[in-house]
Formats: sequence, C-alpha cells, structure tokens
Amino acid sequence: MLEKKEHQYEKAVLVGLISQNQSEDKLIEYMDELEFLAFTAGATVSKRFTQRLTQPDSKTFVGKGKMEEIRDYCKEEKIGTVIFDDELSPSQLKNLEREMEVKILDRTNLILDIFAQRAQTSYARTQVELAQYQYLLPRLTRMWTHLERQKGGIGMRGPGETEIETDRRIIRDRITLLKDKLKIIDKQMGTQRQNRGKMVRTALVGYTNVGKSTLMNALSKSDVFAENKLFATLDTTVRKVVIGNLPFLLTDTVGFIRKLPTQLVESFKSTLDEVREADLLIHVVDISHESFEDHINSVNETLQEIDAHQKPMIMVFNKIDDFSYEKKDEDDLTPSSKKNISLEEWKKTWMAKSKHPTVFISALNKQNFPEMKKMIYDEVHRIHISRFPYNDLLFEYFEDEEEN
Repeated sequence: MLEKKEHQYEKAVLVGLISQNQSEDKLIEYMDELEFLAFTAGATVSKRFTQRLTQPDSKTFVGKGKMEEIRDYCKEEKIGTVIFDDELSPSQLKNLEREMEVKILDRTNLILDIFAQRAQTSYARTQVELAQYQYLLPRLTRMWTHLERQKGGIGMRGPGETEIETDRRIIRDRITLLKDKLKIIDKQMGTQRQNRGKMVRTALVGYTNVGKSTLMNALSKSDVFAENKLFATLDTTVRKVVIGNLPFLLTDTVGFIRKLPTQLVESFKSTLDEVREADLLIHVVDISHESFEDHINSVNETLQEIDAHQKPMIMVFNKIDDFSYEKKDEDDLTPSSKKNISLEEWKKTWMAKSKHPTVFISALNKQNFPEMKKMIYDEVHRIHISRFPYNDLLFEYFEDEEEN
C-alpha cells in the first residue's frame, strides 16, 4: 500500500527579464526570492527562464521565441504552472494563457495566494479577500475561461475559486462591502490603541522572514507563531514588555517585501497603522542575507510611503549566528565585495554610517541581548520622560540575569 503524502507540491517554472531597469545580478536575487515565495505557496520549481529585453513585450511579457520555448518545456515535463516575476497586465495574462494552455501567475497573484493561506483571523481574511477582489476585477474576462479549465491550487484560493460565475457588478458590491467592514474594524482597532494607556508603543518592522516574531517571543516571553517561510505572520500581535521596571507595548507586524502589491498596502492599512502610530520603530534586519542592504532600502521606502520614516528607530541586525563570509588571502589584491566582508567590518560600517542606535544580535540564541535591551530601554525611557516629565516613576534599568 502506497504511503499517502501530506502535501502535494505543484510543479512550476519561473520567468524573469533582464532589462534596462533590472540587471542580471538583480534578476538572480529576485528569482531566488520568487522561488522561496513559490515554495512557501506550495510549489517546486523545475526551471528558471530568463530573457534580455529592453522592456517587457506588451502582449506576452517575453518574446515569441522565449514563450514557445517555455510552452514546449511545460508540455514535455508536464508543468502546469508558470510564474512571472513581475505583475502582468490583464491582456498579457489572457494572451499567455491562450498560447501556453497552462496556469499563469504573476508575483502579485503569488503573494496574494500566500496571504490567503496565512490569514488566520477574520480581520486578516477580510483584508486578503479585499486585495484579491481588487486584483481580480480588471482580470475578470480572462478568469472566466481560465477557471473553467484550471481549478484549485496556487493562485486559486479565495474568491477566484468560489465566485467563478460572478460579474463585475457583484465584485464591485463585494469590494464596497469589505471596505465598509474594514472601516468598522479599523475604528474598533483605533479605539483599542487609544485605550492602551500611557505606555510607549514600539513596533517591530523589517523585511519578511528576518526573525521579527522570534525576537518578539524572546522579548515578551510569549508564543507568537514563527516559521522559516515568507509571511509567517499576518495578524498584528501586541504584547506588554517590561525591561528593567519600565513597561511598554511591543507590536509584531507583517513583513515587507520588494515589489509589494499595491492592493496589499491598501487593504492592510490598519496593520500599517500600528507602524504609523508607534513611538519607536525597531527595524530588524537579517545580516546573514546577502541582499540585506536592499531589504533595508525596501523597508525604508515602504515606511516613507506610509509617512513613518521620521520616527525614532533602532537598527537590530539579527541572525549573526547564521552569518558567513569568504575570507580573503592576505596577498589577494582584488577589491573587497559583500561576499568577503567580515561581521566585524559590517559592524564598523553600519555603526559609523547609521544615524540610529545599532546592535548586532541572534534572536534565536539571545546573543548580545543585554546590549540590545539596554538600547531599547534608553530609547523608550527617553520618549516616556519627554511625554510625561512629571510622571517618570523613577524607572531604573537592570539586566535580567535569566538572559545572561
């Protein structure tokens, strides 16, 4: 008797472009991330296809020859899903599906599908459903025939599968209903934020999968879900934390990502409000990731979009236990690159150039936690006494022996 598999992964191929706006090195980074997204959604990647074009083809994104090459490979290898690294227009989706006769997904649809899988609470599910309908509406014409042929699997969870027969009017009505529902919840959450008392509010921000939830668990001694997959946390979690004898509120927020779909920024407005209304941001960075500087820039761009970039911030470089580099020989005269810079050199670089307090830690094994906690304490205490100069309560810092 054959063993029943718990989960059947879909076979997929990835497609990306080298263009005037995207170098080959940058494309490799994006495709690595796209493959991790595909794995998180439930797919195994069989092959990557890349093409060098000045700009994407307006009809099929890639050139005709490349499209035929991908189509033939999918037929030979029985691949049912092709994932593009950029958002496709409705006409590109329609043309590609007609020519290739497989399920076509773009980066936005893939991220929306992961969010649909990860949403646990009614609020998160409502936010994701709204984003999916906003994505679906301009693509409704192609979804009719597409969904008759392909049902289920990645990109088909949520409204796409259950509303095959719907028309634009019904979807618009549903979008209006969901927006009204979110307004009510947003108002309730705004009231909750106001009722949290006079404690200073801090928020963990950062790229997805940098260890924010692990750090949240370590600081608050709670049990927030953490996993080595993208977007493990969707729902905002708020915990009371005490360092020394100074209490404050700590919020774990959804991770950011490059090319974040605009639908998600809009529908997750209230989640981002936790960042907007925080008194202090703790920007967590995965120092072991070779593209961590790009991740920092992506987070900063998103913070600027939501007008939260001027807030006090602490830079926490996490995962120093995973950091590795290629040590250069003493007689090697080639210029240094990211691959052969040591952790000590990165520390000097970032502590010199950053205008924010900076610390290097491991959230997993609590390395350098006393230094980080003292830094957080100092920032929270400074904010508290500036806000309540006559109510300082003689807060005093002391190290938690349990962490040493």
